[in-house]
Amino acid sequence: MTDRKKDHIDLAFSSRTEATDADRRFHYEPMLAAHHNGQFDEFDFAGKTMKLPIWVSSMTGGTQRAGTINRNLATACGEFGMGMGLGSCRSLLDDDTHFPDFDVRRYMGKSAPLYANLGIAQIEKLIATGSEDKAEVLVHNLQADGLIIHVNPLQEAFQPEGDILKAPPIETIEAFLAKTDLSVIVKEVGQGMGPASLERLMALPLEAIEFGALGGTNFARLELSRVTGDKASHFDAFGRIGHTASEMTGFINEIVAKRAAKCQQIIISGGITNVPDGWYLTQQSKLKAVFGMGSAFLKHAMDDYETLQTFVKQLRKALGIAQNFMRPIY
Repeated sequence: MTDRKKDHIDLAFSSRTEATDADRRFHYEPMLAAHHNGQFDEFDFAGKTMKLPIWVSSMTGGTQRAGTINRNLATACGEFGMGMGLGSCRSLLDDDTHFPDFDVRRYMGKSAPLYANLGIAQIEKLIATGSEDKAEVLVHNLQADGLIIHVNPLQEAFQPEGDILKAPPIETIEAFLAKTDLSVIVKEVGQGMGPASLERLMALPLEAIEFGALGGTNFARLELSRVTGDKASHFDAFGRIGHTASEMTGFINEIVAKRAAKCQQIIISGGITNVPDGWYLTQQSKLKAVFGMGSAFLKHAMDDYETLQTFVKQLRKALGIAQNFMRPIY
């Protein structure tokens, strides 16, 4: 008691909050609920069951360190009831050397959604060679619930060893859906999508759309950072092109208000680094939504599982606080 009171005195001035710092997205309602008990109701998403409305967004695979990261992330998803997208599984299409880095279903359990991941360039090549079954075999071998197709034309354009897309991605996705029964999620990789792209995607029978919005890891900018000298100077501005998660949520709501959509679920990711940001947008969405985080999880998943476990416990507590005491202002 004495130490707590001393802390209050010592920290009082450094803990001041200015009125201009107030988060105006919420009404704070301290009278209407007790503290959250830490238990969340299960809900269906991406073909399976989740407890926390959090998606561990696709990150990495193919190295020994990535194997540790993926196993830690999968274990956390199983323990806390989150969904997970694997990093690009391209290397597994013709070589199973790195298969153990992605083979994480045993750590995750069978209840929560797990999705494999291929780039739009790989899907285009599979269609061109009549090898769509390779994607189906990949999903089957990983015991995944479906496939994420990541769309990244700017990244490919700036990557020295990047693939050249021969067709608009929407046409490739339409062709792939016509040739497979896989459950498919489509995502961008750090710059998001505008309303015309989203409208075309929402007309397809996708399991979900993941934003990958501007504000998180920007893979076009990442590739630009690999290019040295004058080669990069002409393209730097492209790293700032795109749409934020908030903008994309608004686009989705406008599209839903105008017409029925076949795709009924979204993963709001890209620049979501805290619970209030993610929770606000999921509540604002007119479609069933969870929020995705990538780099925040990556930072805590590199070493021992206990570090990641503590991080997710904090996320769960923060979600409970938001749910019970914060009312979004729409």
